[in-house]
Amino acid sequence: MGMMPEQRQPEFFSYRIDLERRIRADHPLRQLKATLDLSFVIPQVKDSYGRCGHTSLDPRVIVKLMFLLFYYDVPSERELIAQLPERLDWLWFLDFDLEQETPHHSVLSKARARWGGEVFATLFTRSVEQCVQAGLVDGRLLHADSTIIKANASKESVVKSSPELVEALRKAYQKEEHKLGELPNVVELPASPAAEAAPAPCPNQPARQAGLVNETHISSTDPEAELARTEAGNSELSYKEHRMVDDAHGVITAVTATPGSVGDASQLPGLIQQHRATTALKVDCLTVAGDHHYGSADNYLYCAEQGIRAHLAPTSAQLKARDQFPVEDFIYDAHADRLRCPAGHYLVLHQHREAEQTKVYLIEEVEHCRQCPLQKDCTSAKQGRSVARHVQSQLLKQLRTEARSPAGRYSRKRRKHVMEGSFADAANNHGIKRSRWRGLWRQRIQGWLIATVQNLRLLMRRVSQSPRKTEAKVQVQLTLLEQTSLKLLHCRHSVPIQHLILGSGKLTN
Repeated sequence: MGMMPEQRQPEFFSYRIDLERRIRADHPLRQLKATLDLSFVIPQVKDSYGRCGHTSLDPRVIVKLMFLLFYYDVPSERELIAQLPERLDWLWFLDFDLEQETPHHSVLSKARARWGGEVFATLFTRSVEQCVQAGLVDGRLLHADSTIIKANASKESVVKSSPELVEALRKAYQKEEHKLGELPNVVELPASPAAEAAPAPCPNQPARQAGLVNETHISSTDPEAELARTEAGNSELSYKEHRMVDDAHGVITAVTATPGSVGDASQLPGLIQQHRATTALKVDCLTVAGDHHYGSADNYLYCAEQGIRAHLAPTSAQLKARDQFPVEDFIYDAHADRLRCPAGHYLVLHQHREAEQTKVYLIEEVEHCRQCPLQKDCTSAKQGRSVARHVQSQLLKQLRTEARSPAGRYSRKRRKHVMEGSFADAANNHGIKRSRWRGLWRQRIQGWLIATVQNLRLLMRRVSQSPRKTEAKVQVQLTLLEQTSLKLLHCRHSVPIQHLILGSGKLTN
């Protein structure tokens, strides 16, 4: 029985220390190192460095460190650098040796402020292109959804003031960050070189659904984070990440981040444009699936203009859930330009919103609603029932009928499985539910990095399973070939099995 000495004299010299031999052959970082393409990093960031001063860390190493931060869901950058000397696999992945000095954790934050988001947007785009080349993206059925991300700020930092002062504080915060050099120029997600005819990606300034709360409340530590309602019913300072995922293998093809109060419906056109730009796929019939948050009239009409099948759950389904009659239950009288409710009373034109392309109809007599036996199932408003009807209601009715078809229900069923799986993987393994940094542009960097990690994991899984699938396919072909040859043996003009094997074009290839 061997025993370690109580006091061990450290060796003065070490020979033949090769990290290559210390990392097992099937280690995930081996395949990741071969898959991760960082050849674009140095040409893209070289203008961010001067010709004199201290020599910086290799930008490719900085990107790898940030990749490890989310790949292993390390709690913080300080913890990442603290663990680095103890992890031989990380040192090998970074091309470090045992004696090389590890960098300071501030290198990562300084690099983000110097580079902006362009490098990380390109990294995400390249991961999508690699998945497309590997056959992981079909491009026929896309799913859209979002998730709330808790901001890196406490609710105690929220202060209340007038809307004018809150807006002035936000502008002052952005001006101060520009002055300190911590707020880089807004970066749009770059399009794929092959997607010259694709529309421009979604803008980084989101269309807001301005709520009264966020007009009068602001966080002193993260002014760009907004109060939003969580699934538990609480209001938290948060951001929101919007994704578009391909149905074939769950590859994330579009991603963007917005403040927490931004509505999902406003982000769908930008996600579709970003998907087309990053994948450069030309599909004859493209279908988009989404829940009732995306089933707005604008999204239906946008999809119709783009030739996209919109399997979006209509927003009227939310009215049915609240036991209210949807607009489809009101009969339109084109001659008098009015609506007839299920109880037989008329709603007359009250307002024409030209910017929204809608007309608002209000009950002609309020007493009709107060005395109506269907009031509990219709409205609780004091002024009676009002209905907003789009000017292209006939077309919208056809599109909503298509969305309610069995094919539309199947697409939304698949969306629930694929999207929830994508967000669950990001939450359990990569820490998507909390913001590591403050500021919207930093939140977009976090979203690009997490999406890149998930896409490359899918790509590595496909590469590792390809040989097995090929062997299984060949075995199936051999089995079918033997069965076919046995049947031919009972015929008069039978063919030997050797001739069948040699004559099979698929097998010989």
